[in-house]
Amino acid sequence: MNRLYLDTSVYGGYFDEEFELWTKILFSKINNQEYKILYSRLTDIELMPAPESVKRLANSLPESVIEFIDISDEAINLAEQYLKENVVGKTSRADCIHIALATLSNADILVSWNFKHIVNVNRIRGYNAVNYKLATGY
Repeated sequence: MNRLYLDTSVYGGYFDEEFELWTKILFSKINNQEYKILYSRLTDIELMPAPESVKRLANSLPESVIEFIDISDEAINLAEQYLKENVVGKTSRADCIHIALATLSNADILVSWNFKHIVNVNRIRGYNAVNYKLATGY
């Protein structure tokens, strides 16, 4: 079973006309236990001010498909490295933490509707370059 890390934008996408169709298909597959969800404390924090419908969606996922992950020092350090290497600007720190959490948790897929800082080929190359550099010592 593939393990998916969903960033916060995916939960809101369920109720957004632009992303609704694909997000509902994804959540249907999650509820059918076709995927395991990596759910981070950061996602929990970011969903606190979200509309009630978005919070209910996140809370409706079956426990059997959720794997909770904490925000580790290692994830914070990796996120800081992304920022240090200028993959994105300092205002994107939370996005970097999401990516670090997905990376360090060995997520099969990071799912996001954030096309500026996460689902962006140049950013992806930057994140991967940092990951490679740290993994190989280059």
